[in-house]
Amino acid sequence: MTTLQIDIDTASTKWKGAFTRQRKKIEQAAALAYLMAKKPAALKAQDVSLTITLSTDAAMRRLNRDWRATDKPTNVLSFPQLTLPTHGRTAKTKTRTRTDLRLFAGRTLPLGDVILAFETIRRECRAQKKTLESHTLHLVVHGVLHLLGYDHMSEKEAKYMEKLECDILAMMGYPNPYHDAATLDSKKTG
Repeated sequence: MTTLQIDIDTASTKWKGAFTRQRKKIEQAAALAYLMAKKPAALKAQDVSLTITLSTDAAMRRLNRDWRATDKPTNVLSFPQLTLPTHGRTAKTKTRTRTDLRLFAGRTLPLGDVILAFETIRRECRAQKKTLESHTLHLVVHGVLHLLGYDHMSEKEAKYMEKLECDILAMMGYPNPYHDAATLDSKKTG
C-alpha cells in the first residue's frame, strides 16, 4: 500500500488560527487533489511526499522574483520536484522531458512544494467576497495539481484543470471558485 505524506510548514504566524481545523482541511484538500488527479501508473505505486508552506507576501515576492522573474507577490506558487506528463495538452505541446519514476523505486518520491501567501490571499478574499478557508483550500488544490503536471496555459488546459478543481472542492462541500467574473483569474495563479 502506498502512502501520501503531507507536511505543512507554517512559516508565518499570520496563518495561526486563520480558520478552524486549518491543518486538517489543508491536508484533506491536498490529499483529495492527489487522489483525484490522473497520474502515471508508476506514480500510483510510489510512496509520495509533498510540502505546503503557509507564508507571507514578502517571502512570496522573493520566490516569484527569483524563480519567475516577476517582482511581486502572488497567491500560490508550486515547485514540482519531478517532471510528470502534462494533462489536457495536445501531443504537439508536450515538450518537457519526463522524470523516470523508476529511479525512485523503494523510496519516498518528493512531489514538490506549494507555497501560499497570506496577505495576497486575504486581499483576494475581500475583493472576490470569498471566505479565507474556501479560497485557501482552492489554492491548495490548484497548487497540488500543478505538482502533478496540470497547467492552465491554454484554454483547453484551463478548462480541464478548473473542472477537476471544482469537482474536488464540491466533494469537500465548497463552492465553485470560478462562479463569476470577480473570481480568480486562472491564467495568473502560480
